[in-house]
Amino acid sequence: MKRLLLAAFGLLISIISGSSQERVAPNIIIILADDLGYGDMSVYNGDVPVPALTQMAKEGMRFTDFHSNGAVCSPTRAALLTGRYQQRMGIEKALNEKDKGLSDEKAKGEVTLAQYLQEAGYKTAILGKWHLGSQKRHKPASVWISRV
Repeated sequence: MKRLLLAAFGLLISIISGSSQERVAPNIIIILADDLGYGDMSVYNGDVPVPALTQMAKEGMRFTDFHSNGAVCSPTRAALLTGRYQQRMGIEKALNEKDKGLSDEKAKGEVTLAQYLQEAGYKTAILGKWHLGSQKRHKPASVWISRV
């Protein structure tokens, strides 16, 4: 399955890049914002001005049909990072300091989008809210962030 996903990702990059000359992998930025509706931002004709995102949308690709896997932050983040239902990993609510995180027993062995991207040669990072476990072993630094 892992190889199939990597092959599909490679094919997607090939299609996006176009010509058969030297191909440059596109930058990928995923923004996950809590409590933000599809039509809230100006880039989607909403009231909240987001000039930088509007410029990025004009210069790159914009996906307009995406659905959240959960109603709160932790399950949604876990599902986005792994491509799995949050129940599979035991992350079904917003996590607090005592809850188990993405790297605990039930989620062990799950491969994240960042890990797939790293195998494809990308550098990965996370900025802002993590909310997938607050204990050190749950933090992303050792697994999900590339060493630059």
